[in-house]
Amino acid sequence: MHRMPKAFRHAAVVGKFQARGIAPVLEEIAHFLTGRGLDVYFERETAQAMGATGARGSGRVGDVGGIGGYEALSAEDLGRRCDIAVVVGGDGTMLGFAREMARFQVPLVGINAGRLGFITDIPLDRYKESLAPILGGDFEEEHRSMLAGSVWRQSGGQSEGVGECIFEGLSLNDVVVSRGGTAGMLEVRVDIGDDFVANLRADGLIVASPTGSTAYALSAGGPILHPAIGGWVVVPIASHTLSNRPIVLPDSGEVRIGIVAGKDVSASFDMHNLASLLHGDQIRVRRSAHQVRFLHPRGWSYYATLRRKLRWYEGGV
Repeated sequence: MHRMPKAFRHAAVVGKFQARGIAPVLEEIAHFLTGRGLDVYFERETAQAMGATGARGSGRVGDVGGIGGYEALSAEDLGRRCDIAVVVGGDGTMLGFAREMARFQVPLVGINAGRLGFITDIPLDRYKESLAPILGGDFEEEHRSMLAGSVWRQSGGQSEGVGECIFEGLSLNDVVVSRGGTAGMLEVRVDIGDDFVANLRADGLIVASPTGSTAYALSAGGPILHPAIGGWVVVPIASHTLSNRPIVLPDSGEVRIGIVAGKDVSASFDMHNLASLLHGDQIRVRRSAHQVRFLHPRGWSYYATLRRKLRWYEGGV
């Protein structure tokens, strides 16, 4: 984690556009960025939800905040044009946009307009005093690893281990394999690298990054991994065998999860789901070549975030 001087020039604004009352907040933040000398662009879906005009034509947002118009761009165009992105919402909003920006290495600043806010850490009511120094080059920067997941399916005449990739997805939090809503549990075969680990019977299995270790994996009884750790946590969900415990792994190998038994099995890559997996399908998880860049206010601490969000005791002895 480090600080480095930088003058940002082009900012993307992304918002949790489903949230009631978010439009005036986004307008105010856009005005603040413009006042700091940045060119501001809205993410297209955010702009449309705010009442964009000409979204399929000129692509401009009509009279946002009384400052003329802001251009509305796709995520890919924002990645190519912007050198900073301000994300207003909760962790879900950040997750979706972070995956889009990772390959462009655009740094992200999260303003929390949601609930917990593990990765949208700037309080909404204090965004000006936090954002101004960041725009001036005074910040803490960290890089978060991502998971690259894929689903492979056997076809007629193919030998074991050979198949067709039917889905690929990136995850900042986790890859989750789980059963459907029907009764019964899921059975999976887990291999790590060239080593067979176990056949597990459970409601599901989570492979989480350090970022995702404070999400679903934590609720399922997994440990918290510091974001600087090059590892993953594999957590069974309601395992039938009590000796099947969470395990922390290095992220240098590939985790393979084969579907042995279960009905309506699905795989979730953060918020992207692939449903109706078949017996014999295999989910493969490896470390992505891309990382997400987060910018935090000076003095930011991961441990302080844990204390605040998990309400750990802060008193002295």
